[in-house]
This record gives sequence, structure tokens and C-alpha cells, in this order.
Amino acid sequence: MKVVSACLAGIACRFDGKSKSNSKIIQLIKEGKAIAVCPEELGGLSTPRTSAEQQGDKIISQQGIDLTQAYTTGAKKALAITIENKCTDAILKSNSPSCGCGKVYDGSFTGKLTNGDGIFCKTLKQHHIKVITEKDL
Repeated sequence: MKVVSACLAGIACRFDGKSKSNSKIIQLIKEGKAIAVCPEELGGLSTPRTSAEQQGDKIISQQGIDLTQAYTTGAKKALAITIENKCTDAILKSNSPSCGCGKVYDGSFTGKLTNGDGIFCKTLKQHHIKVITEKDL
């Protein structure tokens, strides 16, 4: 079983109120081989919401609000769902402050990427769950 970013499964839960549907991931859901989670919504953030990026060990909104606690809470809740469903792999949305794997936006809100993982991705890796992004499919 896989855990996948809900926005890739066609659920309009991104910060901009949209999805980033991926046909391969939608098929995995339909076949019962994956479950979808949105750590940001699980952390209590609304949809739509202001964009946020990692700045050091914090996640800061474009307006300068520290959202680290909401992102951390969401990652923990999404991990619990992942474990409960015995997921061994994850396919997460690239570049996201929650789900990014290998690259995330650098905190300048200019579209620049830097090496790193989103908070949910880090949490999964700490629990030995293999993580890739939709770009790796």
C-alpha cells in the first residue's frame, strides 16, 4: 500500500485551492493500492490558504506568519494514517514544504529550489518509508 499526496489524487487541497491530478496516482487509488492524505489540511490549514515555504527549520507563510506547528501537526497525523494503513511507500508532491522530496522552495518566494525535504517527507523517511515524487513515476 502507498500513501500519496491528496492533490496528486485529484483532490483540490493545494494552497491555491486546486489539485495537481496525476493519472497514475488516480489509478492507484481506484485500484485500492494507495490512500490519499493532505498533511496541510490535517494540520488545520484551510484551503485555499496563503503559500508557505521552508526557512531554516521553520515553515513561514508569504505574509511572514510562522506555520511550523500546523505543518508539524499535519505531518504527525498523516504519519498515523500511513502506519494505520500499513503503507510502505509514498508518492508525494514535489517541492512542497510538506511533501517535497529532495528539493523544496528556498523560502524566498521567488520560485528558487534548494536541497531538502518537506516536513511530512522527513517524517516518513524517519519511519523507514520509501518516498518518491510524482516526477519519479
